[in-house]
This record gives sequence, C-alpha cells and structure tokens, in this order.
Amino acid sequence: MGKPTGFLEYEKQERSYEKPEDRKKTYGEFLKRMGNAELRTQAARCMNCGIPFCQGTGSVAPGTPGCPVNNQIPDFNDLVYRDHWKRALENLHSTNNFPEFTGRVCPAPCEASCTLNINENPVSIKTIECEIVDRGWDEGWIKPQTAPRGTGKRVAVIGSGPAGLACAQQLARAGHSPTVFEKSDRIGGLLRYGIPDFKMEKQTIDKRVRQMEGEGVIFRTRLHVGVDVSVQRLLDDYQVIVLAGGAEKPRDLPIPGRELDGVHYAMDFLTQQNKRVAGDDEKTAAPGGTIRAEGKHVIVIGGGDTGSDCIGTSNRHGAASVTQLEIMPKPPSAENKAMTWPDWPLKLRTSSSHEEGCDRDWSVVTKRAIGEGGKIKALVCARVEWVRGPNGMEMKEVEGSEFELKADLVLLAMGFTGPIIPGLVDQTKATLDPRGNVAATTNDYKTSSDRVFTCGDMRRGQSLVVWAIREGRQCARSVDEYLMGASNLPR
Repeated sequence: MGKPTGFLEYEKQERSYEKPEDRKKTYGEFLKRMGNAELRTQAARCMNCGIPFCQGTGSVAPGTPGCPVNNQIPDFNDLVYRDHWKRALENLHSTNNFPEFTGRVCPAPCEASCTLNINENPVSIKTIECEIVDRGWDEGWIKPQTAPRGTGKRVAVIGSGPAGLACAQQLARAGHSPTVFEKSDRIGGLLRYGIPDFKMEKQTIDKRVRQMEGEGVIFRTRLHVGVDVSVQRLLDDYQVIVLAGGAEKPRDLPIPGRELDGVHYAMDFLTQQNKRVAGDDEKTAAPGGTIRAEGKHVIVIGGGDTGSDCIGTSNRHGAASVTQLEIMPKPPSAENKAMTWPDWPLKLRTSSSHEEGCDRDWSVVTKRAIGEGGKIKALVCARVEWVRGPNGMEMKEVEGSEFELKADLVLLAMGFTGPIIPGLVDQTKATLDPRGNVAATTNDYKTSSDRVFTCGDMRRGQSLVVWAIREGRQCARSVDEYLMGASNLPR
C-alpha cells in the first residue's frame, strides 16, 4: 500500500477534456494527459483492500464485479505511487495485452467496484492504466517479445478485433505461428471501424500490430474466410482454427418505412467516417453511398456506446440537431450503493458526446418512418411504460401518446444480435447456442467441430473490449494445451 492515508488526504481527479467547441472541430483524441505528480497522488488513494473487488473475482459471468482480465490494480497503483513506471507496465501487461485499448474505451467496471466508490470517489484506475501504457510507448519500453523457440504449429485466427489479436499474440509468445485473417482492408475489427478516432486514434492499433509482427504474427487483410477462401482450405493448411469474428449482425428495426433513403445502420455511418479520417477517398470510404449528417436533423435510435459515437460523429459533421431515443426508462441519476455495490450499476451515464450537444428521450418506441420522394422526412414515435407481467417486465404503449420527430438521417444503434452465420460459421458446421452464437464453454473454448475453437463476441455475444481480451487470452491457452498437451500461458 503506497500511502495508508492517501484516500483521506487527496481528492479524486480525472483527465480533463478539450472544450466541446474546440474538440468538435477535429476527429483527434481530446483527453488531456495528467502530469507525473498528479498521477502518483491519484495512485496514493488506493487502499489496497483486503478483498480488491476492482481486480475481479475470476468468474466468467458478465455481471460480476471488477476487471474481467483480473488486472492487479492495487499492485500497479502502488508501483506508480513509488515512481516505478516500468515495473507497473510489466505488471499491467501480465494480465492485459492491450491496456491502451481498455484505458481509452473500457467503461471501467473496476472503478464501479472500487471500495472508494461507495461515496462516489473511486480511484482513477482507468486514467492510471492508460498513462502507464502510454508512458511505456513514449519511453520505448514496449518491444516484441519473441518466443525462445518455435513449435512448428500453425494456427489460423479469423478476425482481428481484440479477441483475435489477444489470442494471436499469446500463441506467438508460446512459439506457435499464428496467422490473423481479416476481411476488411485494415487490422482492428470494431476497434478500427466501430470506435471513432476521437475516442481512440488508430495509430494506437498500428503500434501493436507492428509489435505483433515482430513477434511472428502474420496478418492477412482483404481475405474473407468463407467467401474468398474456404474453411476446409484453412483446415488443410493449419492445425487449428480460432473463430474470433465478433458479433457483427446488427439489430434491425422492422417498421413501415425502414427501406427509405436516410435510414442506416450505425456501423455503416461510423465505418465511413473512420475510413475518411484514415485518408481514404469518398469512393473507397463509402462504396455503397455517402452517409453524412451536415445540416440534417439526426435521430439516433439506441442509448448505448454506439449511439453515443454516432452523436459525436454527427456533431462533427455539423448536424442541424441530434436526438437520441431509448426504449428503456430513464435510469436514476445515481444508484443505491447499498443495493448494487460492487456490481455494475444501472444509472444515467452522460458521455463526452452527449455534452457536445444532443437531446435525449427515454421510454420511446419508433412506430413508422414517413418519407417523401423515397427519402426519410420524419419518424412517428410513441411513449411506452414498463409494467410487470406474467413473464417479467413488459412494454405497453401509452394510449394517445404518438408524436412526430423531424428526421433527415436515422441511425440504428440498437446493438448486435450475434455473429453472421452464412459463409464462415456455416462452413465450420459448428453448433450454435440458443442465442445464435457459436457454442463453446470457457473451460476449453472448443466448438463442436474438430480443431475449431472460438472466443470473444462470436462466442459470448455482444460485449466489452475487456471481455474480448480475456477470452482471447484464455482461448490461446486452450489451443496451446490442445497442440502441446500442456501450457505455460496464463489463464
């Protein structure tokens, strides 16, 4: 424990933002890094609890408290307080392959379960974690970690999101020869094209890719397994296949008028903008047609992180107005700590994108879209209430509550229903679970098909980046055990 009285002496501080009027002019990250002295002070607030819920319980249940990758948070806080940054980086990397990803886009369940969060002042864990790894890059401490000898075993990892990347890196460090197959033109999966640059600049991914290439990982882009190359061909060439393709099937909105021009999936909108920021021309960025928000009244349907990203992107385009609709009731502004801590609480969350300008409305169902000349002009919505029924809480429309919203662009950000089955998954002949994900347990990550493993959102369904990293690491250990009979990789 760095300083036993630190949590009594120091107030919580966080990274600050550029002002909204300034940050909306650019697509770059707008978080301001904290200084060394400030970070050490924040690390000194850690109490090194006897039961550190922040670092996770080790359970695989999505609702359990703390960090899914079991970061040793009190330990690296102590090292930062003592100014041992390189050792803090080694500690952080022992459980998390990509803390620069989680330090930017993870919602930080660790802070929700921090003991100091009982009075709304948790340790600034996410800020400290991000600064540890950013300093590691600045100082040149992060280099390829090559295996002392190779095994001659080849593994095909399909999908280059955080699960696939974590799995491939761990396998390379065990001496295997992993090849990552990505159907898009760049590596990163949802990190690359689903998260705006203002939340995470893509050079963050590129640096890790270079490190992994130095460790022996081979990357193949623009190669769609199940379309450009068959699964059987990979099984002929590789000892094992790992399915890490994510949960890419977006939830649709089956209402009259869904076919109107101007109604789009959120991911199509976000992907186009990320491609523009990467330097692609409009034809490359938007082969199916440009989706822009300039001067338009934008409606974002869905209250999660993807919806928030659409708001921030629309504001940077110069939208006339942005409205976010959520079908669930408005959460309370603060949770009942006695009821929820240390679990992840349901409460109202206001993102940096919301602060940049947005109207928000809850308990709203979208009934139909109104168009003119084939283009969206308005949405007809209604109020709903949630009542307890025989099967739990049920949605009931409030009689006479219909209203109309002007809409020139509607973005569907209602989450994902699971992996895309035709092609890749069909060709593996792997069994699906009742939710439509590829079935496998967290004991071994094996599918029902011989030599085929799976991890990440393709196995568990839509989830967080930190869960994807955890599953990729654990899957790599299972593959290593399968190939070699035993494994020294951490679980």
